[in-house]
Amino acid sequence: MLTEEVELIIDDVKTSMQKAINHLEQELTKIRAGKASPTMLDGIVVDYYGNPTPINQAANITVLDAKTISIQPWEKSILAAIERAIMQANIGITPQSDGNQIRLFLPPLTEERRKELFKKASAEGENSKVAIRNIRRDAIEQIKKGQKDGLSEDIAKDAEANIQTVTDKHIALVDKHLQAKEKEMMSV
Repeated sequence: MLTEEVELIIDDVKTSMQKAINHLEQELTKIRAGKASPTMLDGIVVDYYGNPTPINQAANITVLDAKTISIQPWEKSILAAIERAIMQANIGITPQSDGNQIRLFLPPLTEERRKELFKKASAEGENSKVAIRNIRRDAIEQIKKGQKDGLSEDIAKDAEANIQTVTDKHIALVDKHLQAKEKEMMSV
């Protein structure tokens, strides 16, 4: 195994860990922090002419104010289907329809609900940390295998140290995202 291969392993580690961070960021936007956001509806699909379609591809979603989201379907015929999809998604908000559009009024978060949501955010953070640690473990195994195939001990030690540095950086990034989410949730 040549040092080029070691560099490829380290590049793979960085790319994979960044994907774990991107996934965490996506999941955290779905967790409601008290402010209305169209991303709260990400992942909710509606039956649109027999095809499961994300709501944002079947309707116009706008934030009217900090506590209200408006959903304007492109076709009135799917209004009830969107309403059902939101109810089934169990996001803690009851849709209000006037026959033309749906409005979602976000109730104020109770202390108990905030803690519950933060637990959910923490669980997502922990999943990301586990994914990052698994990536580190796999990369170090590749380095050790390379050592058996003739990679020098110095290069292997340097590579392992480099992988650990990248891991620490990404774990710190997960913690930073969680702290920001906690601050956002508790400040509303």
